[in-house]
Amino acid sequence: MASPYKSPAEVKWAVRQRFLYIEIMAFYTGLVTRSDVARTFGLSDAAATKDLKAYSEQAPDNLAYRHSVFGFVPTASFQALFADLSPEVVLPMIAANLATVGGAAGLDGDENVYGIPVEALPLPTRLPSVEVCAPIIRAMKQHQQLRVRYKSLSDRQAEENRIIEPHSLVNTDLRWHVRAYSHDTYDFRDFVLSRIVEAELLDQDAESNIQYDDDWVELATLQLAPHPKLDARKRESLLVDYDAQGEVIELEVRHALVGYLLHRLSVDTSVDHSMNPNAYQLVLVNRDEIEPFAGWAFL
Repeated sequence: MASPYKSPAEVKWAVRQRFLYIEIMAFYTGLVTRSDVARTFGLSDAAATKDLKAYSEQAPDNLAYRHSVFGFVPTASFQALFADLSPEVVLPMIAANLATVGGAAGLDGDENVYGIPVEALPLPTRLPSVEVCAPIIRAMKQHQQLRVRYKSLSDRQAEENRIIEPHSLVNTDLRWHVRAYSHDTYDFRDFVLSRIVEAELLDQDAESNIQYDDDWVELATLQLAPHPKLDARKRESLLVDYDAQGEVIELEVRHALVGYLLHRLSVDTSVDHSMNPNAYQLVLVNRDEIEPFAGWAFL
């Protein structure tokens, strides 16, 4: 009789996504049940049972059935075959209530896929309308020029029409930008999406290319350290918090994004480290090397 085992690549995509959910539930919550799978994917109990049986055939040493909880618990030898169990992948899935890598849970109301409460800060949306957002993304995808009406905070006109050639989106967690070549200033720069009030896709191909955006292509390495005005215990805790190798935290970032990252991490960018160390817990070790890429972010 042929073995029911298939390599992960041979398992159909839809089934693979359900196996991924089974692994995350089992490993992170300690229990996965038939009703979990059925409820999350809109399956019958029989179909969910079939999935759990099929998963056990694929990974016979991963799950053990426990009658007291009517479900499967991870074994001591559990090894994921389908899911990336790293926190940087799993925590956003839990926060967004996603059952699979590329899709939503399919549940109604406020039902929680994993049963893990997650609270997010009530930050302003800071996004344009769909009528503005779609042309911007189409311009990037189709490599075309875009006419926008932009409300700037600079000393120039508060609101003016511009021709831009966008190539990438940037999410700083606090707001979204579009990176684009500006016909007005003859350079690549960032435009805050929420300040674009109108966008029109033009029937003209973009003349620029992402490869010509030097500040986007080139990378810099930020060397960060705990603020010297913090006591030794707090500095040690920060190094653990950021998983530092030694006394320095190193992060690689595009030149164009240096300033945003410094702000997002609340780095003290003053020359004499004069900012409040309880609010700005990190300092930039290689300031002289990094400052030219984002002078606006330095005090």
